[in-house]
Amino acid sequence: MPSRVLNGIAASDGVAIAESYRLVDPDLSFKKVKITDVNAQATRLSAALVASKKDLAQIKEHAIQTMGEDEAAAFDAHLTILSDPEMIRQIVKQIRDQRVSAEEALTVVTDSYVKLFENMQDNLYMRERSTDIRDVTKRVLAHLLGVELPNPALIDHQVIVVAHDLTPSDTAQLDRHFVKGFITDVGGRTSHSAIMSRTLEIPAVVGTKRATELISDGQPLILDGLHGRAILQPTTEERQQYHDLATTYKTQKIEWQKLQNKPSLTKDGVHHILAANIGTPEDLAAVTENGAEGIGLFRSEFLYMNAQDWPTEDDQFAAYKKVVQGMPDKPVVVRTMDIGGDKGLPYLKLPKEMNPFMGYRAIRISLNRTDIFRTQLRALLRASHFGQLGIMFPMIATLAEFRSAKKIYQEERQALIDSGTPVGDPQLGIMVEVPAAAILADQFAKEVDFMSIGTNDLIGYSMAADRTNERVSYLYQPYNPAILRLIKHVIDACHHEGKLAAMCREMAGDQIAVPILVGMGLDEFSMSATSILKTRSLFHRLDSTRMATLADKAIHASTNDEVIQLVDDFVF
Repeated sequence: MPSRVLNGIAASDGVAIAESYRLVDPDLSFKKVKITDVNAQATRLSAALVASKKDLAQIKEHAIQTMGEDEAAAFDAHLTILSDPEMIRQIVKQIRDQRVSAEEALTVVTDSYVKLFENMQDNLYMRERSTDIRDVTKRVLAHLLGVELPNPALIDHQVIVVAHDLTPSDTAQLDRHFVKGFITDVGGRTSHSAIMSRTLEIPAVVGTKRATELISDGQPLILDGLHGRAILQPTTEERQQYHDLATTYKTQKIEWQKLQNKPSLTKDGVHHILAANIGTPEDLAAVTENGAEGIGLFRSEFLYMNAQDWPTEDDQFAAYKKVVQGMPDKPVVVRTMDIGGDKGLPYLKLPKEMNPFMGYRAIRISLNRTDIFRTQLRALLRASHFGQLGIMFPMIATLAEFRSAKKIYQEERQALIDSGTPVGDPQLGIMVEVPAAAILADQFAKEVDFMSIGTNDLIGYSMAADRTNERVSYLYQPYNPAILRLIKHVIDACHHEGKLAAMCREMAGDQIAVPILVGMGLDEFSMSATSILKTRSLFHRLDSTRMATLADKAIHASTNDEVIQLVDDFVF
């Protein structure tokens, strides 16, 4: 069979050669029919329940080995539901009284439970059980219909994951020992799944539009994360070609690795901090391997997204402490919970919104649900005793929001001190991603300890373009002079007040943007750990005075493309 090339967006560098694993939910629809043999349907139901229990026991055992007993305990709720005699009795009764199939009886009864629990507004625990029932129902229904549910946690051989999209929680479950890369229908270089792929150090190609349509399960694939393409049914010659490309890339990485313990200096000796972005404490190994000089963004929301219920203060404290102690004498900046947009929690019922990315999310949730916010701040304050911890508030749009967050922080800090709990004195900063905050940076700089520019959302909001929408992806223009002017304004405002100016999103490691940012005097570049050594290598080729001239020309250019040409002329 001839090979087929599927083009997309290069989201994470590298080359993978493996068979495909479709992470796509199967069709669980069924026809409603009247049945005659009710006993046969009851027997089918019993067999599906037994098979589902076997699945969950296996998944739980895998979770114990990979995540520990506490995380694996979440599956006990699912096993309990499968053994609930009253629910099973109601399903069997539905089969016998209404003479319907096991599939229909199952969905009728479980839907009623879900609605009942979701309406218990004052009982968080019961509302959370509705999500468990949905998950269990899907598994039992799959067995009744004779189809298999994908489960990335159980992948035990080398594969390339194929999906329409990957949620942050999906991506967080991927084991990079077996998952050698992934390819999706939708998404862009700044989508959360793409960012996580760089954290996991696996190649990724996103935004192909047709990956799930064209790629079948178990199909041989080559994934070229360097150029943004996949080769379906590759020939022997293509396998050799990409094997050679992978070898060349590996050799380049070995050269970069020699810079692991070198300072991040420009050609003329100017130092800039090269820090890493992480999602969990488990990411620390890659941070150390790539010679990061700190952690500029710890996405704390993954502690919430990887849990079945609100993580306790002690759970969070243990995670933050582990990261701080894992970076001795180096700064660690933790972003408070950034939930909302495309990052939801099964146990937090968020309102349906026309545009959730610009709605109730991040600091807006924290200032509304101060009980959750205070718990996180106490955990952070306790961890700050063990190292250089900074706390960063996301999605800040007004000074009033920052002041409110700081007031709550100060109250919790004083309460801990009064109780005799040792705490440090963390720096407080904001993530500049709302254009209003960027424009008012000169005022924020008087009150914050640092600012970190979150370019993914800043670009999206400034250009009025959803970064997950392929139809307007052309408007994701990180080098557009309008964006560059906002960034320079923030950097200048910080420096005027003697404050650190950082950048903590993907533009910080973008090889076109880095020379311009060096010229603007950005203090800290925080990126996926895998981008650090490549960026350090680029630093060594840049003269900061010459880059300042480049930056000045760039902000006075007219278009994104003009800026790219300028960088090419100055650097490459």
